[in-house]
Amino acid sequence: MIQSVLNCNFLFAMPGGTELLFILAVILLFFGGKKIPQLMGGIGRGIKEFNEGKDHVKKEIGKDLNKKEK
Repeated sequence: MIQSVLNCNFLFAMPGGTELLFILAVILLFFGGKKIPQLMGGIGRGIKEFNEGKDHVKKEIGKDLNKKEK
């Protein structure tokens, strides 16, 4: 039984080259060539907003820590 649990690690492995090509082909079929740049732009804006929020939280925490030290 333990051996079967250990062999299940392949479920969590990263996809290889062939799998990535297949995934990209499916995405191209679903969204089409014209929608992919819009999709990537939306993802880029989301990442940018996330990083801005993360930086804002870091600054706020840093301010609170500086106030407590004084």
